[in-house]
Amino acid sequence: MRLVFATQLVDADDPHLAQTLDMVRPLARRCDEVVVLCDRVGRHDLPANTSFRTFGSRTKLGRALRFERAVLEAGRPDAFLAHMVPRFLVLAAPLYRPRGVPLLLWYTHWHASRELRLATRLCDAALSVHPESFPIATLKARGLGHAIDLAAFEPRGAAPEPRGPLRVLALGRTEPRKRLGTLLDVVEGGADVRVEIRGPQIADAERRHREELERRVAASPALAERVTIADPVPRDRIPELLRSADVVASLTRGETTGGALDKVVYEAAACAVPVVACNPNLEDLLGGLEPRLLFRAGDADDLAAVLAGVAQLSTGRRTAVGRELRDRVESGHSAETWADGVLRVVGEIASRA
Repeated sequence: MRLVFATQLVDADDPHLAQTLDMVRPLARRCDEVVVLCDRVGRHDLPANTSFRTFGSRTKLGRALRFERAVLEAGRPDAFLAHMVPRFLVLAAPLYRPRGVPLLLWYTHWHASRELRLATRLCDAALSVHPESFPIATLKARGLGHAIDLAAFEPRGAAPEPRGPLRVLALGRTEPRKRLGTLLDVVEGGADVRVEIRGPQIADAERRHREELERRVAASPALAERVTIADPVPRDRIPELLRSADVVASLTRGETTGGALDKVVYEAAACAVPVVACNPNLEDLLGGLEPRLLFRAGDADDLAAVLAGVAQLSTGRRTAVGRELRDRVESGHSAETWADGVLRVVGEIASRA
């Protein structure tokens, strides 16, 4: 099988998009060739049957023209997969649909743009973590789980012995909609925790929100003592950072449709680290455990109660919770099961042709 995979860039050193390699790598193990269309290529460890066509340009028009030329140069594949950018599928569809190439879109963000709506109409399958995490209600939505590289995100052994305040890590972009200020509310409410907020800022709104959080921390002695806001670490250091935390917190909200499911939740769970989150679509990963790990979005008191439950766990029980989370990731959210799911969907589309 030949697969064309369109994404923004390939670079193991990029703080936001390095995880794309976790998707391309298992696909390449299953295909004769994967042709990656991207803006640029940086450091990577992809296998030899991966080739690249780049479309970087200083202008949007130049990028679009170079993208379509890259599509033509890639020839006729057995399937086309657009990763997170609906425009890639919109541009490729006029060239591939007349030739009967299955068109797949992977999308896990909450924003339902006009371009996404058009791409959804044009694609054969809309792939996401769950059908509910695709932000447009459509019968084309298919849930494949997250593509977690279990070899990179190895589980820690026994949970560390409690020592001082519970160490809470919030990892990811400082998007305003995540309500990271809820963690600061928890600290100011007197919870015995230390909070580390760490991650990249891609958009202006994320940079402004980080500055708002930093100003609030600087203005409060209680926060200044117990809250750290820091830059992202390289991708290969994230597993170590996750394993060093007592608990990882995700404050991304969930909706009936389009509740984005933070990949860091699954990465932390793969590392056998307890995770607390407010997205109800994470019930399959975090539900049914004691203490409860799901809290009400934006509710600092409920988050404080959930964190207190984790803090009260014995070392043995905290270890057991982490191991159960790792098992759940292995069964439904590994890079291998994700790649199998992609090829299964391609086969189903081809069988209907």
